[in-house]
Amino acid sequence: MSIRVGSGIDVHAFGPGDHVMLGGVRIAHSQGVKAHSDGDVLLHALCDALLGAAGLGDIGQHFPDTDPQWKGVASEGFVRHALRLLADRGYRVINVDLTLCCEAPRLAPHRDAIRETVAGLLRLPVDAVNLKATTTEKLGFLGRAEGLAAFATVLIEQH
Repeated sequence: MSIRVGSGIDVHAFGPGDHVMLGGVRIAHSQGVKAHSDGDVLLHALCDALLGAAGLGDIGQHFPDTDPQWKGVASEGFVRHALRLLADRGYRVINVDLTLCCEAPRLAPHRDAIRETVAGLLRLPVDAVNLKATTTEKLGFLGRAEGLAAFATVLIEQH
């Protein structure tokens, strides 16, 4: 049996729109995000962490933003693709730890829905998906509310 850890990060600037996608959940917001796909920073970071843990590159290699077929695509598909690649190699996800970094939107009202959605996507119990939020204390582009960032850590095992 082999146990591996992966980490991922994603950042998107805010742009026109009335919602953001976070962990597969549509959240009303005064802005959208500038992105080629749906711009779900939590799922993009998670996808990178999954791919990284298995030594399979990164989300940009699998889903380049220069390819028109990924325009507007829901990020759940990226995660499902990464999970298939892991399963083909005998890996399964043990747990994930996600962090959202932004001034807004506030995560607290949506925390349970996001955890449940991510757990369902990964076929994990909800308590194997942790979700945290933080600000940058008004520092930098995140502190100026110009965008949002997400970080993901995953633990996988090969059986």
